[in-house]
Order: sequence, then structure tokens, then C-alpha cells
Amino acid sequence: MAINIVVLASGRGSDFQSLIDAKKAGTLDANIVVLITDNPQAKAVARANEAQIPAIVINPNQFTKEEFDEILLRRLEMFNPDLIVLAGYMRIIRSKALLEKYNGKIINIHPSLLPKYPGAHAQKDAFEAGEKMSGLTIHFVDESLDSGPVIYLEPVDISGCKNADEAAAKILEREHVALPMIVDSFSKGHYMIEGKKAKYVRNK
Repeated sequence: MAINIVVLASGRGSDFQSLIDAKKAGTLDANIVVLITDNPQAKAVARANEAQIPAIVINPNQFTKEEFDEILLRRLEMFNPDLIVLAGYMRIIRSKALLEKYNGKIINIHPSLLPKYPGAHAQKDAFEAGEKMSGLTIHFVDESLDSGPVIYLEPVDISGCKNADEAAAKILEREHVALPMIVDSFSKGHYMIEGKKAKYVRNK
């Protein structure tokens, strides 16, 4: 049974596009009900418009942090999502009320093999540290920074990359495969949090 997902994105929206493409190809059994962004200039909005997916912009410059968190929570409640997907969403979710209400229903894709290189510059940090292998992580979102229970890890060889941009592009290519795959798996079962680990339970 298809699940309803809400996607949060802040920039170009290429991971968001990978979900749209997978849905069109029939490899993603999920309904993308809305895109929410904190960036009025996000290219993700154009992608949503082209795919006829509603897009909501919440401009953080117009609200206090508390007001922004309250508005985001209310918008999510309007759509009653089975899953919230952070796909290049650069704003840290700190709202206790939001995290509690959607505990086990928010996932993030991060371009490193966590716990190595959390934060906004993971690909650059890994490349500059001389890593030969980096990768991507899909994890549950909790009150920590990029430290929620891990759902999926995929190593990516960046040893041949000449700069951080090449490393980022190589990892992103794999993100576009991994994210739809994991989101689709939520329709075939569900992941649950046990302690600090994620456990998959297939539907019967």
C-alpha cells in the first residue's frame, strides 16, 4: 500500500527529483503529497511545480525560530504524512513537539558515512581529510545532529576524485539510487527504532 510522504528540501532538489522520477518509473510505491522548503529561491520548488506537486515556502527570515517551528508543525499536520523525508534540507529540526509527534517517521540522507563528518560540509571535510572511501547515510532524525539511528549506509570510493566537488557528485549519484529505494521500503514494511538502532519489519 502506497504511503504518503512529505519532502523537505532547501536547494536544488536533486534528491527530491530522484523520488519524483522513481514514482514515475513505478519503482517507488509512495505518494509525494507536498514539498516544504525554507528557501524561497530553492530550485526544488520549480521541480515540484513541474511535477504538479504542491509546494509550501516558509521563509525563516519572516518568523522567529519558535514561530517557524510552529508553522512547520502545523503544515505537516495538514498532510498527515506516513513519512517525512529530509532531502537536502539544511535547517536543523529542534522542535521537541515536532520530533515527538513524528518520532520514527522522519528520515534524512547525509553525504558521509556517519558518524564521520556530520554537518553541512561533509563531502568537503572527507575529501580534505584524505579519505579514500566516503559514502552516504540514511538515518532517522532525532534531537541530535546527524546522529539518529542508522537505516542505511553505502560506501562510495572517492579516491580518484580530484576535488571536493567531484567527490560530492559521485556520492550524490548514489544518493539518487539509495533514497527512493529506502523510501519505497517503507511502503513494504516499516522501520522502527530500538534503542539507538533501526530495525526493519516487513508487512505480512
